[in-house]
Amino acid sequence: MAMSAGEIERLIKAGLPDAEVRIEDLAGDGNHYRAVVVSEQFRGKSRVQQHQIVYRALGGRMGDELHALALSTSAPA
Repeated sequence: MAMSAGEIERLIKAGLPDAEVRIEDLAGDGNHYRAVVVSEQFRGKSRVQQHQIVYRALGGRMGDELHALALSTSAPA
């Protein structure tokens, strides 16, 4: 079962309450998304660590309910 963009955003914000999150459905199929996530929690962390934080917020849904997610993460400017 595919996840909605709203559910992805809700899960990320639950795990990163300060985050600014933008979700885009890349293929219009509810399976391929891009997420842009900006959070102070990313400051000083590598890109891999930032992505791991987002994946943890998604609670293991990657590869199951959520087929593909392109991530762009950063700390606020």
